[in-house]
Amino acid sequence: MKLIDGGVCAPTGFVANGMHCGIRKNKTRKDLALIVSEVPARAAAVYTRNLVKGAPLVVTKDHLQDGMARAIICNSGNANTCNADGIEIATAMSDVLAGELGIASSDVIVASTGVIGQPLPIEPIANAIPELAAGLSHNGSTLAAEAIMTTDTVSKEIAVEFEIDGKVCRIGGIAKGSGMIHPDMATMLVFLTTDVAISADMLHKALSTDVQSSFNMLSVDGDTSTNDMVAIMANGQAGNPEITETGPAFTTFMNALNTVTVDLCRRLAGDGEGATKLLECQVAGAKDLDNARKIAKSVIASSLVKTAMFGADANWGRVLCAIGYSGAEVDVDGIDVAFRSPAGEVKVCENGAGIGFDEDLAKAVLSEEVIDILITARDGEAGCGAWGCDLTYDYVQINGEYRT
Repeated sequence: MKLIDGGVCAPTGFVANGMHCGIRKNKTRKDLALIVSEVPARAAAVYTRNLVKGAPLVVTKDHLQDGMARAIICNSGNANTCNADGIEIATAMSDVLAGELGIASSDVIVASTGVIGQPLPIEPIANAIPELAAGLSHNGSTLAAEAIMTTDTVSKEIAVEFEIDGKVCRIGGIAKGSGMIHPDMATMLVFLTTDVAISADMLHKALSTDVQSSFNMLSVDGDTSTNDMVAIMANGQAGNPEITETGPAFTTFMNALNTVTVDLCRRLAGDGEGATKLLECQVAGAKDLDNARKIAKSVIASSLVKTAMFGADANWGRVLCAIGYSGAEVDVDGIDVAFRSPAGEVKVCENGAGIGFDEDLAKAVLSEEVIDILITARDGEAGCGAWGCDLTYDYVQINGEYRT
């Protein structure tokens, strides 16, 4: 498996574009993205479990009942959530695009991101769709990635190449998200494409399984968005025998998918609103995978752990505290904690108790931009990772002024 360029356009048969249509007042910011498969594609998606859901999620879930799609359209700047006419607007987005592309409206995945509770006019989107479609390109991934950004400071895209049954296959993805990120899948959006031939059922199995170890282990600020969605289209253009059951081919696909999703998790966490540091919590020795995930997610989501990392303060007691309320079955008297970064590694806790350590080294370790929080339990052999960022003064300012 190797990293390649191209993002969502790297897999065979996919094109994309992004542009400014007028939802945002700032004309230098793109606010409308489009991804299209040149042939019919299998499709699957997972959605936020927040009871307050954006209208596009409702429409998309209905459209994907047959497990097929041809296009993804997404606007930024307005979440189309908690609007009386939200379903109507989301449906109109898919109808207008379908008419332009000559496809069924039910083959369109619709997404929106931005401010909640603000009316979303259809006119800017409808007026821009002809130009958006005309500009579709095999080099358009970056344009689409830029068009779905809200408070993101950088666009996020990746693609990998691998083989299944002797056929070269690819998976590509773009993502947006900087704040209100604490996914509970099944404001973060991820769009994935692949040319692998795979049945709709197995595609959904792959995606719903993967998010448990990728996006559901991500937290910037503990807030689960109303518009979280991860969607994938698989058009079969790689020519591999269709994957219809578990086995070596499915395992290879899952490994490639997880490579893409974990990379996007790290990019999302590292670009958290106001963040200065990417945090990765690595748990080992847990009773089972469920308990490992509870521990890692609790630590990475802790506001007190995040602020300690911002201040480069080796306040390891906050890590133990987060483990203690995580709900995990764990022997707290058997926990070791260490911090690691390019500046070195420092162990700060052993068997649930503090130990002497070099405070200057700890300060240096926690002053780096990428920090690993290493937790070792003595309850079993399970482990996992989770991703987050520090919590800074800028996060408060960004969200205190979000609408203005």
